[in-house]
Amino acid sequence: MRIFDTDVQKLKYQILREVARCAYEDRLATGVLDIPLMIAPGPKPTMRCCVYKERAIAAERVKLAMGGDKSDDRVIKVIPIACDECPVSTYKVGENCRGCIAHRCMAACPRGAISLDQHQHAHIDPKKCVECGRCAQVCPYSAIQNHKRPCELACKVKAISMDEEQVASINRSMCISCGACVYQCPFGAVTDVSFLLDAVDLLRKSQEGKNFRVYAVVAPSISSQFRYAKVGQVITAMKRLGFFSVIEAALGADLVAWNESRELAEKGFLMSSCCPAFVEYVKDQFPSMVKHISHNLSPMAAIAKYIKGTDPQAKVVFIGPCTAKKAEAKLETVKPWVDCVLTFEELQALLDCRDFDVSQLPVDVLDNASYFGRIFARSGGLSDAVAQALKEQNIDFEVKPVVCNGIEECRVALLKAGKGVLPGNFIEGMACVGGCIGGAGCLTHGAKDASEVDRYGREALEKTIGDALAIIGQK
Repeated sequence: MRIFDTDVQKLKYQILREVARCAYEDRLATGVLDIPLMIAPGPKPTMRCCVYKERAIAAERVKLAMGGDKSDDRVIKVIPIACDECPVSTYKVGENCRGCIAHRCMAACPRGAISLDQHQHAHIDPKKCVECGRCAQVCPYSAIQNHKRPCELACKVKAISMDEEQVASINRSMCISCGACVYQCPFGAVTDVSFLLDAVDLLRKSQEGKNFRVYAVVAPSISSQFRYAKVGQVITAMKRLGFFSVIEAALGADLVAWNESRELAEKGFLMSSCCPAFVEYVKDQFPSMVKHISHNLSPMAAIAKYIKGTDPQAKVVFIGPCTAKKAEAKLETVKPWVDCVLTFEELQALLDCRDFDVSQLPVDVLDNASYFGRIFARSGGLSDAVAQALKEQNIDFEVKPVVCNGIEECRVALLKAGKGVLPGNFIEGMACVGGCIGGAGCLTHGAKDASEVDRYGREALEKTIGDALAIIGQK
């Protein structure tokens, strides 16, 4: 069964797996790191101009898999040497141009960048074009298209541009670490920094007798991943890695829904705090709206705080689909509770570096949260949980959610809210389309996974939020 959507993900995974294997075998500490050149299958011996460049790129991938430059706290980075194959983004006239008499494209262009040849076919002067797109909008034949680079097209906050050498550059003041560019880059030139070695270090030290235990907090979107095995088998494998306990982030979602519903009723209007990319987007692009963001911690931080409240010596590793969680873990309000963040891609690499056949392991139990906590993983789940929490607490307040499925819908909702014309009182902001199941660190991506999340939610023994919180004494 194919584990990953693309060979770029597979290449990234191979590097991560071998780095983790070397860490376990103490080949990193001695400087002996023999990771073979890894390339996608195909008739060519290399994807690049030569095998030497391929090796240079692989070396950069290894550095980022090992944590990258510790003095640079950015989560999403570009490997410049790997970014050289995409055409320059620009509007171009294609073969569909019919040389029509109307020439609406010429009339629409504010800079006079469009001219006609002897056949009345349109041509765009790239030196004059400001890429406003008006010509493409009015062309009756859709002959004018914007051939944007995949990373630029993926970045909905316009944080990516090209430098003087036409290499992708990320504006860190605009980047929200959502990782959309990471997943969409066809050459893997944009990637997220890995903290895999930090997790390995924690696990090894805990097994060597250090006075702490390592807890894994797993996102509920795990239900749509690891399709070659049961969730309970993955939990068994994680415990064999050395995790003392595996706890659902969905239990943190129950905590957040319970408290966020009360905050909503008190304030009358609220925006969710669960998605760190959405929260960062509001701070960057809509600073006047920051006051409306919920003061609750995210589910990841909320459950991590609970764990350390019951076990002060605990170390917490969050595992999920989100690259933005890596940035969130660096925040002063979150840093005391979360020690390390891994993606599902990195968990797969960690399991395979120990040569576990997960599909043959016994099934363990992961049953900490309610149905409503688990459905946080898909778009609309948070709003459903808040409505349920209001009902369970007998709070007389009608929630009118505006479910934002992706950062573009978030932008529209925020603009309307700023003008006082939003038809709702609660904004569920999710940067990834589909919700967390569309996160960049997933093994597989797609809206089809929403049904898996709901099925997983129905398996919860605690059917209400109150049931789940009562068990841990938080109701």
